[in-house]
Amino acid sequence: MPPRPRYEMPDFFRDALDSHGLMDAYLARPPFQQNDYIGWITRAKLEATRQKRLNQMLDELKKGGVYMKMKWNG
Repeated sequence: MPPRPRYEMPDFFRDALDSHGLMDAYLARPPFQQNDYIGWITRAKLEATRQKRLNQMLDELKKGGVYMKMKWNG
């Protein structure tokens, strides 16, 4: 199986994490989750979808114990 692509963190993504004080929570996640969030959000074709996904990630990081709407024990 080919390796998964590694995504660079876009500025809007970094700004959202910083402005919500969630960068540490994001960096505490495993690398595969960090990469999945970036890829999932940036692949959205519509801005509204991208914003919805970004908000979901921010909510999950605030709550903790959730990853892509699934229970996660980090």
